[in-house]
Amino acid sequence: MNVKTLGQFVIEKQADFPYAKGELSRLLRDIGIASKIVNREVSKAGLAEILGETGDTNIQGEKVKKLDVFANEQFIAAFKAGGEVCAIASEETEDIISIDSEISKTAKYVVAIDPLDGSSNIDVNVSVGTIFSIYRRKSLSGPGTLEDFMQRGTEQVAAGYVIYGSSCMMVYTTGKGVNGFTLDPSIGEFCLSHPNMQTKKDGLVYSVNEGNYLHFPDGIKKYIKYCQEEDKATQRPYSSRYIGSGVADIHRNLITGGVYIYPCTTKSPNGKLRLLYECNPLAFILEQAGGKASTGEKRIMEVDLKELHQRTPLIIGSANMVDTVMDFIKKYASQTA
Repeated sequence: MNVKTLGQFVIEKQADFPYAKGELSRLLRDIGIASKIVNREVSKAGLAEILGETGDTNIQGEKVKKLDVFANEQFIAAFKAGGEVCAIASEETEDIISIDSEISKTAKYVVAIDPLDGSSNIDVNVSVGTIFSIYRRKSLSGPGTLEDFMQRGTEQVAAGYVIYGSSCMMVYTTGKGVNGFTLDPSIGEFCLSHPNMQTKKDGLVYSVNEGNYLHFPDGIKKYIKYCQEEDKATQRPYSSRYIGSGVADIHRNLITGGVYIYPCTTKSPNGKLRLLYECNPLAFILEQAGGKASTGEKRIMEVDLKELHQRTPLIIGSANMVDTVMDFIKKYASQTA
């Protein structure tokens, strides 16, 4: 069987980005290397005594897990050593991390990353993941600045996620389709396993934390009831599947078809997920796979970024299902206006 590794694949595709001259390919391989290290620690977390919390709270007001810190350190170290980025924005740090080194002063890219998405599930052995987004810098040289990150999602050069589950898989796009690579532990390489991934236009799964139902907007409440009704023509009722790790839920729906909903609530009127390093990269991937991603009012990747840790609602997945959710939101918003 002819096996194609991640390294081979990105080199082959380098011709699609003549301006990059290999830097983007090396950056993607750096991410692959760091994710292998994180996967190793995730897979033996209980044995390595890195489960549990550090006692600290991050900028999001969330309790920091030991593996959060480990993953963050591994990716930062990989980016600094690789020299392909001039700054990093991480969920775990309040401000950007500017890289002031000789090797990075002419770097073309900045990276935004959620080092360990779904980390609250680590202690109960549920799949977690890493989400990353790559932009071309706006500044000319030297250490990266905050302005380098203040770009719409439409300006992304590449985006992807790594899911640490029953197998470790990396899914990414450079704007020319979506490809998935599964880690073969016998050779220590990510191998192309899901070429040209496409999601279904319709699905039979909806993913939402129904525990917050009372706090949802009327349109979302009505859509959930719609999903639960019997209708043979649309194969309803749909199945409710919610893992609580965003990468895991969205990965499943990407492959099988479905919609993932994380709406605004009365408690979080601006939404809870972060635009820069969660929603934008996931939206880029789903759109490249034939899906859609919306705030409920507009396309996620067209939202202006005004703050590093800016939050937003997210509706993402199969195109027709996202459209239906948006129809419900518009209908019931107009009735209460």
